[in-house]
Amino acid sequence: MQLRVFGRTGMQLSVLGFGCGAVGGLMVRGDPADQERTVARAIAAGVNYFDTAVLYGNGDSENNLGRVLQKLKPAGVAVGTKVRVPPEEVGRIANAITMSLEGSLARLRLERVDILHLHNPITGTGGGSALSVRQVLDDVVPAFERLRQQGKIRFSGISALGDTTALHQVIDARAFDSAQVVYNMLNPSAAEELPINYPAQDYGRLFDSTKAAGVGVVGIRALAGGALSGSAERHPIAGAAPEPIGSAMSYDADIDRARRLLPLVEEGFAASLTEAATRFALSHPAMGTLLVGMATPQQFEDALAAVQKGPLPGAALERLSVLRQAFSGEAR
Repeated sequence: MQLRVFGRTGMQLSVLGFGCGAVGGLMVRGDPADQERTVARAIAAGVNYFDTAVLYGNGDSENNLGRVLQKLKPAGVAVGTKVRVPPEEVGRIANAITMSLEGSLARLRLERVDILHLHNPITGTGGGSALSVRQVLDDVVPAFERLRQQGKIRFSGISALGDTTALHQVIDARAFDSAQVVYNMLNPSAAEELPINYPAQDYGRLFDSTKAAGVGVVGIRALAGGALSGSAERHPIAGAAPEPIGSAMSYDADIDRARRLLPLVEEGFAASLTEAATRFALSHPAMGTLLVGMATPQQFEDALAAVQKGPLPGAALERLSVLRQAFSGEAR
């Protein structure tokens, strides 16, 4: 398993990370034996980053990951979790973060986590589930720093969701070590300029900012929540079709566009769309560790096989760019 240096942290994380989210569902609703077997298989294959959150199954994901890791007792594994400050707690952000982390540590059966990510979207003015840039820099950052000084977290991060300008401002402030960034075949704007009138959120080459700030990148939504399988069928334990992030406004529209990328498979660049999507996300050097969620042990094996084939070749990336041009001007 290839390791990549993760920003300025000094950590070397496996290029394939283990997503414990609710969309795939294995670590939320899966069979306990399958959970243990898949985590053990991942560790044996060299995966050393496991990513969870309070919101995944209302703590179930953290509980299940904690149970499995306590039993396996692997060496050198990094664990990241997340905190979302609820709207009713925005006047007490530091307290909300501290209480959330205490609960996470108890469920994970750990004394500290390697990365604590802010799970709220970030916008210019905040409101609803979002926090403003000022709230993040003035309230979240000091709260995270206190937890770091107490030895309860090693590094801090954000989920890079929200308004593009606000995300750039927070990353440029160099107050966080990690950013979870949307990057996939439907929306590569974290790395490159989008065609004119392209139907997706433009993240404004966010990778340029993370690199300049020494921020490690955790790749998220590489499969666009499952849409880049090209199939609307979902495994029984997988979450419902998720709200798209950064791409079309509907999951069905994402699936439709994903199917229009099938020439990558038909022309022999990859064995499946999911393989192409996984290898595409690995193709950019800014990618630190790529999270792939799963419903079954076999889906982990598929992700591992894709990673072992390495990044997509240049000719595939050029073909993909041509195929994507056709999306320009379409309604998001």
